Parts: sequence; structure tokens; C-alpha cells
Amino acid sequence: MAKKSFREEFKMYLRAGFPILHVETLENGRILRMIRAIADQCGMEVTTWSRHSGLRNPYGAITEKRSLKEALDVLLADPDEMENHIIVLEDVTTRTEDAEKEAEISSRLRRFAELVELGAEKGGLSAAMMVLLAPIVRIPREIEPYVTLMGADILGVEEIRAQIVQFLADQGEEPPAESLLMDLARALCGLSEIEITNTLALAYMDGGDIDRGDLPRIRAQKQQMIKKSGLLEMVSANERMEDIGGLEELKDWLLDKAAVFKDAERARKYGVEIPKGVLIAGMPGCGKSLTAKAAARAFGLPLMRMDMGRLMGKYVGESEGNMRRALALTEASSPCILWIDELEKAFSGVQAGGGGSEITTRLFGNFLTWMQEKKSPAFVVATANNISNLPPELLRKGRFDEIFYVDLPNPNERRKILEVHIGKRRRGDLPNIALDRLVSETEGYCGADLEGVVRESVERAFVTRKDALETDELLRTIKETHPIRETMKESIEKMAKEYETKKLRPASRK
Repeated sequence: MAKKSFREEFKMYLRAGFPILHVETLENGRILRMIRAIADQCGMEVTTWSRHSGLRNPYGAITEKRSLKEALDVLLADPDEMENHIIVLEDVTTRTEDAEKEAEISSRLRRFAELVELGAEKGGLSAAMMVLLAPIVRIPREIEPYVTLMGADILGVEEIRAQIVQFLADQGEEPPAESLLMDLARALCGLSEIEITNTLALAYMDGGDIDRGDLPRIRAQKQQMIKKSGLLEMVSANERMEDIGGLEELKDWLLDKAAVFKDAERARKYGVEIPKGVLIAGMPGCGKSLTAKAAARAFGLPLMRMDMGRLMGKYVGESEGNMRRALALTEASSPCILWIDELEKAFSGVQAGGGGSEITTRLFGNFLTWMQEKKSPAFVVATANNISNLPPELLRKGRFDEIFYVDLPNPNERRKILEVHIGKRRRGDLPNIALDRLVSETEGYCGADLEGVVRESVERAFVTRKDALETDELLRTIKETHPIRETMKESIEKMAKEYETKKLRPASRK
């Protein structure tokens, strides 16, 4: 089923008689314009309240600047006056430091909802709705059953294109060539109306026009927006596939997917589906995070990291709202790579039988739906150490294109890892290093262990003023190192058994 637009969804709730909608938005003006247009289509009127303007209907002020509680009292004093009205409350904060005041506001919102549910035949309202506009969801428990959450649509490419054209017209300028216009619109996708206007104004002031040279400025503005959100982090990805020792099966698979992404239009015409993502599971310190960064470079796309811990809120509905905003931001920033590190920490405990906390279960549901239905070119790279804690629904085909298992490196991979790390630091010394001996002495070492051995040995050679890095120095460090096979013996054995049971695709080539 195709996702409904904000207008379509709003109309559906309005016709169905939903009493209260909470729209998560920072763009009150844009959302209010859409609500007014919907009201006109439905033959309804709009009454608004805000802290700075008080309560107003289409004909002017009803009250001066009064509190939300006082405004609700005015409305409820004569319920008939609310008939056939959409009442929009801007920047509503139902949570206050004053518990008594909070309860008073909640009780009045609940009273309105009850009037709508009663209907006109029972002395209530037949056609009325209250809309709360606020960027953060904070719904008291006592009115939770009456409130429906909605997310505002992010401006589409065509809407942004029209805004660019209008901006240039206001400056007395003609729009640029269509190809540049669409490139500008795509680059601005994900920004709010005001952010787009400010970015265009900044670009215009620097040179008196808007051209292709302004695209880097626009992309920088988008990076700032992502940073401001606090939900996603844009990660610098300078790593290459060549920096990964081993994991040839996984690397070849990612390069194939990158080729599809880079030629997406031809792929679609050929009948190839755009890849959704990959889950990389396995031992800690074996290159999962490195692979995520290298994938971004191979795809030629920005890398955004989602920290699930940042999504958790303390109010009802806040965590789900954060998840929706993070996914919407990902969609708006696509094409991109979305990296979700340590996925099991986010969804552990969610089982087929409905276990796990209520919030975690809802977050999992939102993420699962998005993975199943997303059409945007956002490639997900999820990493996990222990998949035994992940819900089985996530491991089914259709969520991720493939699930790879990263084991402790085999002898060939250990050799390549050592070559990579020694080559980065002391390439000239590499021909004189007895790699075969190092490989034989490092069985059970993960990639992070091997990197630590090289790093420590190079530092020691420098401090002792040696002219070159020598095999003996590396062997000495190896003897002093406690590898992952020792420090996490039980966990590693358990994970290895789990991955063997599930028959996951190995990331390494035998």
C-alpha cells in the first residue's frame, strides 16, 4: 500500500471523526496553510491559538494573549461554537513544572475529545477536530487514547523546485536551466521552507545569482541540519575496500550493489531492484564498522550513522517520533548510506511472542515497516555482534538483502591485515618482516588485535630509536597481548555456534 500524503491522511482522520491530532513539526506556517486549504475543501472553518496571538477565528481575535488553559475554557464554555471547526493550537506544551496546571490542561483536552466522540445526537459535536502543532511529542497518559500522532511531510522535489522559482521571481530573476533547477531542488531536499529560503538568500547574496557553484554551500547547509537534529551523525568515510584485510565475499557483494546504485535508472529498466541493505554480524573487532565506512566510499554516497540511544525519549510517543524524524531525514538525504551500529542493543528482547518493552517494540515496528516499504535510495548497513538477541522478523528475507557472518580472520586474512597496517605506518620495512611467522603466532586474533600489535610495536621502535620495524619487536608485542580469543572466550564460542546454526553467509572466502 502506497504511503498517503499529509493532506490525504489528514482528510481521512477528519472524515473519520478523530478528535485530536498531534502534528510533529517546526513548520507551523506551512502546516497551517495546508489545514486551511483542507478546511476550505470540507466546508469548515479554522480557529487558531498561539501564545503570541491568543485565540482567533477567521473573523478576528476572540481573546487577547491568554494561557492555553484560559483559551480552552473559552472554547468549552460554548461547545456549539466549535461545531464545524478545526481548532489549531500552536506550540502546545502540555507538560509543565506545575502538576496541577498540567492536569487542568489535560482534563480540558479530554473533555473536547469526549464531546466529539458523543456526536451531535447525544449533545456533543458532529464535525470538529483539534490539532496540536509542536516539534516534540509530549502526550500525558490521561489523554493518550484520544490523540493520534502525525508526521508532517518533508517538502518534495517539485515543491522545492517551485519555491526556488518563486524566490528568483521575487528577486526579478529568471529560473536557471531545468537540469540545474532540479539539481538544486534535490540538494535542498530535507530542509524546511525557512531553511530553504535562508539558504537561497545566502547563495544569492554571494554573487547576485544562483548557479551550480552554490551546490557545495547547499550541501553544507544540509550537513548542518543533520547535525542540529541530534538524531543522525554524518560520518567522514575515507576508508577504502583495499583497507580491509580479507572479507572478500562481503566486499565483492558490496561492490556489486554499488554498481547497481551508480546506474540505478538502467538497473530499473533492466528489472533489477534497488538494494535495500545488509546486516553484518559477527565477532567484535573484525572489521564490521570499517566495512560500513568503506561501503560509503565504494557507493560514492554520504554516510550517516544512527545512534539508537539518541532516539529514546522520556515522554509518551517521543521515541517513536524521533525514529520517524530520523527515517524521514534519511529519506530526504538519500541517496545515502545509513549505518546502524550494534543493532542488537536497540532491539534486543523484542521477540515473536511480543516480548520486550512497549517502547522498544513500537520502535522495532516502525523500523521494520520502513525497511519493508522504503522506496528511496537509502542503503542500510547494520552491524551486530550477537544476533541471538535480535527478533527473528528482522532476519527474514525482504528486510535486508543479505546477512553476512564475520568470523575471526583466517591465516590468509591475518596476513593481509598485517600487511595493511604495517604498510600504512612503515611500508619500507614491510619486505623485511617475516609475515608467515607473525601469522602463525596470531591464531585467534581479531583485526583490532592485529592493528593494536602493529601500532604498539611501531611506537616502541620509535621510542627506542630503532631505524626500522623488525619482526622480533612484533613478536614481543604479540606475546604481551591478550587477544579476543582469551578475553571473550565463552562469548566467542557461543556466537560461533549461533552463526553456524543459522547458516549465515560467510563474509570470508575459503
